[in-house]
Amino acid sequence: MRLGDNEDQARFRAGLRRWLAERVPAPGEGAPRTWTAGELRSWTKTLYDAGYAGLTWPAEHGGQGLSPAYQAIYAEESALAEAPDHAGVIGLNMVGPAIVAYGTTGQKAAHLPRILSGDSVFCQGFSEPGAGSDLASVRTRARRDGEDWVLDGEKVWSSYAHLADHCLLLARTDPAAAKHRGLTCFLLDLRQAGVEVRPLRQLSGDTDFNQIVLTGARVPGTAVLGEPGQGWRVALTTLAHERGTFGITLTARLAVQLDRLVATARATGADTDPVVRAAIAELHVTLQGLRYTGYRALAAAARTGEPGPESSILKLRWSAANQRVATLALRLLGDRATADGPDAFWGGYWQHQRLRSRANSIEGGTSEILRGIVAERVLGLPRAR
Repeated sequence: MRLGDNEDQARFRAGLRRWLAERVPAPGEGAPRTWTAGELRSWTKTLYDAGYAGLTWPAEHGGQGLSPAYQAIYAEESALAEAPDHAGVIGLNMVGPAIVAYGTTGQKAAHLPRILSGDSVFCQGFSEPGAGSDLASVRTRARRDGEDWVLDGEKVWSSYAHLADHCLLLARTDPAAAKHRGLTCFLLDLRQAGVEVRPLRQLSGDTDFNQIVLTGARVPGTAVLGEPGQGWRVALTTLAHERGTFGITLTARLAVQLDRLVATARATGADTDPVVRAAIAELHVTLQGLRYTGYRALAAAARTGEPGPESSILKLRWSAANQRVATLALRLLGDRATADGPDAFWGGYWQHQRLRSRANSIEGGTSEILRGIVAERVLGLPRAR
């Protein structure tokens, strides 16, 4: 495992750092700036034009054909610069690689260029009210009707579905088959008849998550990704890429949050309190553990060509650490923690983070599911069921 960049990676990092410095306002002390949907679209085009979208995608599909190490460098540097995400981050990091692996020539031509450029935004439709992160329990049904499929069912917790054009959706096409075998993935047009997207309001007031209701939604056979009945394999490929360099991104963002926590401690005069200093030091140790776990997972991916189950450790521990940062920040504010709005400390930034962070242990795979993956696929423990 390399703990530093090689010569070419160092040049790439230095060039990227200069490029970001020229285009992203330097972060000041306090809460980060927010980006409108229009600004995100504009930023996505800037990324695409500069060649920073799809760094690890094959060159024949519009990418740069680089190793995951370069994507990790981009994730670190963009987080530290507080740059916004690509507008189609789910399509770029999860759906796109699945289309590369399983898509037909027509599907690749129709979707991959538009995902890279941000002209087409994808969400993911896996979780359901009765299934959650247990994908094998999916109940959304798809039945054949001539050359088409007709979909009925419901999805929940679909991030950014209210902004998306398409959805990579998992449905049960063979009710008689074993739970893992009767599933199929579809590239669903969210603007078509029979599809309703309902934003879900969170504790923080955000509406990042959505419910997708399917009522007789008709999709052509050309919308099947992979072969009918191969949905489980396609879904696992998608989730593996979700947890690939995503852990590096989360770690870099946690580093930025920890810096903000330190700034809050200084602003409130708590930076000399030994209990507070010990708590921050413990979080710093956790951050370093996550960082090197991320590098280890990256080294494993470089050997095998696919992200491994070790990346689940990153998501699991990051969720708890990020929640602890926000909790400690509010404790440092004392009575001011009850204030909100423009008169609050940093405009109520930490209050919002505390509420938003509660979803960290649910989104991207619940902590319970991730513990099972770590137990069975990393530690080699016997299956619980």
